[in-house]
Amino acid sequence: MNAIRVLLVDDHPVVRAGLRAMLSDFEGITVAAEAADGGAALAALARLHALGEPVDVVLMDLQMGDGMDGVTATGKIKAGAAGQPPPPVLILTTYDSDADILAAVEAGASGYMLKDAPPEQIRQAVLSAASGQTALAPEVAARLMGRIRNPEPALSSREIQLLELLATGLGNRAIAKQLFISEATVKTHLGHIYGKLGVDNRTAAISVATQRRIIRRL
Repeated sequence: MNAIRVLLVDDHPVVRAGLRAMLSDFEGITVAAEAADGGAALAALARLHALGEPVDVVLMDLQMGDGMDGVTATGKIKAGAAGQPPPPVLILTTYDSDADILAAVEAGASGYMLKDAPPEQIRQAVLSAASGQTALAPEVAARLMGRIRNPEPALSSREIQLLELLATGLGNRAIAKQLFISEATVKTHLGHIYGKLGVDNRTAAISVATQRRIIRRL
């Protein structure tokens, strides 16, 4: 049986070295290449495909400095931008907010793991992704299940996206421009967000959303 070929994508060389060392200890898994951001990952996938050495799993970080982020890269990979049948993308990150998880899943990620997971969990996640299964860290699975089971109305992906922009200090006009919607629509979304979070202003909304890990703490 051929070893599962993994592409490591992370902007920190020390992290990539640690992941390479860990994966090398697992029988049946080999690191085919490394990339420091999403753009370099797309280039590596295209190069390996041209050489007849396709990748089986992409292990992808989310935030990568000034380079292409993991969510954008995942979407491009799943759309076939690397010029090959899209391999499964397994997110490996330190972030566990609803905003990050939902963005990755909607971009087409096959799994979502946290960097502090035990090596055996990461190994099993790589094997699961390679076999076409979903691989979620227990904490991530619990958050997703909580959204399903919670009787309170959950924020939509668009509402979470708007909250993230709100947390950066943008006003309604700037948010409308970023999301290509009208200011009136922004105000409508804000009304829904306030109602779901049980608040009556944007400062309180940001505070509650951060406390509940709906959005990432800035």
